[in-house]
Amino acid sequence: MKNSDKKRLSAREIAVFAMLGALMLVSKTLLEAVPNIHPVTMLLMVYTAVYRKKAIFPLVIYLVLDTLKWGIMTMVPYFYIFPLCWLCTLLVPATLSNTKKQICYTVICTFFGIAFGTLYAPWQAFVFLKTFELSKIFAWIAAGFSYDLIHAAGNFAASFLILPLAELLIKLEKGISPG
Repeated sequence: MKNSDKKRLSAREIAVFAMLGALMLVSKTLLEAVPNIHPVTMLLMVYTAVYRKKAIFPLVIYLVLDTLKWGIMTMVPYFYIFPLCWLCTLLVPATLSNTKKQICYTVICTFFGIAFGTLYAPWQAFVFLKTFELSKIFAWIAAGFSYDLIHAAGNFAASFLILPLAELLIKLEKGISPG
């Protein structure tokens, strides 16, 4: 096998990553009635725990699908927020004990819940207020802080599914019966 072939995704990987990206969108869509509660961050972290760098592929598929659903104007921040989450998760060493991984994953997942509004606010201020004025951005952040707390609580709870789901996905990848 050539060196360049090792970097290519197999047909199986393409299919699996497409399904995982679609699962992110479906899971978010199913929970749209509950404000700021969705498993997207948790699923991204599961995929990153299992596939490491290649988890960027289901993320990109999710971002494209969500952009097709909602339009580019509302989705721009997702293109920097979720890759940042992927990168932070990727920095957690795969060699850590499960206890240490769980702590890291919980911190990252909860942080992205609480920080989501802050990371999203500059874009909202630009689109809706036509400004990057810091006082207006901070006002936007303050107005949405209660939603960020809900988001953080949901992400905190979801973070405890990361390791069990990652272990399940690894078993499925190896062809081992999950039961």
